Parts: sequence; structure tokens; C-alpha cells
Amino acid sequence: MARHTITIIPGDGVGPELSAAACRAIDATGVDISWEVHNAGLGVMEEGGNPLPPEVIESIRRNKVALKGPLTTPLGTGIRSVNVALRRELDLFALVRPLKSYPGVRSRFENIDLIVVRENTEDLYAGIEFTEGEPGTLELIALIERLKGRTVRADSGISIKPISIGATQRIFRFAFQWALDNGRHLVTAVHKANIMKDTDGLWLRVAREISQEYPQIEFNDRIVDNMSMQLVQNPEMYDVMVMPNLYGDILTDLGAGMIGGLGIAAGANFGDGVAMFEATHGSAPKYANQNKANPMAMMFSGVLMLRHIGEEDAADRLERALALVIAEGRSVTYDMKPKRDDPTAVGTSQVGDAVIEALGRSG
Repeated sequence: MARHTITIIPGDGVGPELSAAACRAIDATGVDISWEVHNAGLGVMEEGGNPLPPEVIESIRRNKVALKGPLTTPLGTGIRSVNVALRRELDLFALVRPLKSYPGVRSRFENIDLIVVRENTEDLYAGIEFTEGEPGTLELIALIERLKGRTVRADSGISIKPISIGATQRIFRFAFQWALDNGRHLVTAVHKANIMKDTDGLWLRVAREISQEYPQIEFNDRIVDNMSMQLVQNPEMYDVMVMPNLYGDILTDLGAGMIGGLGIAAGANFGDGVAMFEATHGSAPKYANQNKANPMAMMFSGVLMLRHIGEEDAADRLERALALVIAEGRSVTYDMKPKRDDPTAVGTSQVGDAVIEALGRSG
């Protein structure tokens, strides 16, 4: 059996507890993993002044695979988001978030099985912003009026939304290949091309061009506001949905609500030869060190990680074990009980124990 060296970033807030439970469950599958621990985020900022030390990036580049707990971005650091900075430094251009129902989870929906693919590097999250009242902002406002004949209020803040041909080609080729590799049949481009013709219009045009390279996969498109309604009314009509950064952030939270919440929502970020897997929720510092937070999102991210490194059998067994614990409903955290004050709710580490025990029963 091959040994895998994987970078683990425990995170902060509830992150270290979730990471410990997730790593125990992953190790219990029998896969030979050497965890290389590196810290980032708030705790590291308080100790050394840099919330994202260079050795973290170096480790991920060297090992090619990382599992990451939630991170808090310290205020006043000059970094808008440690998570975004990680993606940018490693050029993790594709974020994949499965939205899948599991029996036993409280939800208004059943049989959801969708994939959101989100472009990570462009759109309004590119971080190109101009603060209201600053000289550069006023200069940009004057330039817009001169070039476009449009008046922008002088007291405006401005965010720039870049959408490029190259990044759009890359994300759609990734999405179509994901669909092929994972037995999916339909890719839907999500956009607002009816209004933003030079950005989302480009996105849609390039999507249509790339779809011609993959005749095995059906292709369609939806305007983002209509897509929001379609997800609620007709989720069974969709499969893999590809969208720019902001729409992806919003619709993945909508999708998480459809499958029972962020507590079971996994995430995976992919670049060229590098991948980082993470829970999609925040660090919830008020619950830190209370053995209270739900570790399943990070465990489901571990399932994605195991598939990525070629350990399909271990991934299947871990997913079955998680599904079994959820279906039985006994050893789950408060957020997965019928009532949040249910006294039978267990803690983070006890969920880990239950999943490990279920691994022995799930085959």
C-alpha cells in the first residue's frame, strides 16, 4: 500500500477539534497517510505576525494535497481572507462543492445530488477595489465618465469584475472533464449575461464554445436569479452547475440549506497538480474548545480527498459510515438533532468515535 504525505492545516476556532476528528476517521479507513501539520490563521498571526506563513504554501506545493480546517482572517492584516489568499497563492482555480442528501438529515428536500463548480480567481472576488473618496477612485470615476459617458457618484466605492477568456475556458474544461470522470450527464452555465454583456456575456459565449469539445455531455445555461428558483422548484433537472465566484458563493449556501446545512457541506479546491479539501463553514470561535461543533463537513471533504488520491474503496467506506451515523441519528451533534437543545446530542470527538465504529459495520 502506497503512503500518502498530506498537508493538514488544523485551522482555528473549532478547526483543530474538527481536524482531529476527521483525521482519526480517515486514518481508520486503513489508508497509509503521513500528516504534515502546518498552522495558519488567527493563532499564527498572534504568534508570528503572518496569518499565512510561507512554509504552509511550500508544504502544499510539495505534497500536492492538503486538508484544511476553517480559518479566521485576523482584522487589520492586509489580507482580505486567508482562505482566498491560499487559493490565489496556489492558483486553485476550481472550487467543487457536492450537494447531496443523506437520509436522516432534517431538510425540506430529498434525493438532492448536485455539483457546483465555482471559478475561484476572478469576478468580484478578485479583490480589485477602490475606496470611496480616495484620489485613485476619483480618477477612475472621471475615466469612466470620459470613456463610457456614464456618471458615477463621487462618493462611490467601486469593485472591478474581471472575467477573462482564459480563466473561463479553464474552468469549463475542468467542469466538463469532472462530469465525464464522475458519470455526470449535464453541465449548466450560470450567468447574468442578459445584463452584464461584456463579462457574463463573455462567460456564456466561452462556455458554449467549450461545450462543443465535449459532445458526450449535455449543456445548457441559466440566468442566476432563475437558477436560484430552479434549484428550489426543480433540483432534479440539474447536475453539474458552473458559475463565477460570487454566484457560486451564494448558490452553494442555498444548496447547503437544501441538504441540511453547512455542517455536512464538503468542499474541494483544484489547481494544476494541487488540491486542497476543506469544510465550507466558518471557524465559529465562540464554540472553540467546547467539543460541540459538527465535524461531518470536514469528514465528507476527506471523502473527496480520498477519491482524489485514488483511494476509492476507502472513500466509499467512509461515506457509507457517515451515512449510517446520520441515518441512525444517535451520535450526532446538536445541529443535526430534531431540536437544537436535544440533550442526547453528542460532541465533536464522539461523532468521530461513532464514524470509526460505523466503518467496521459498513463494510
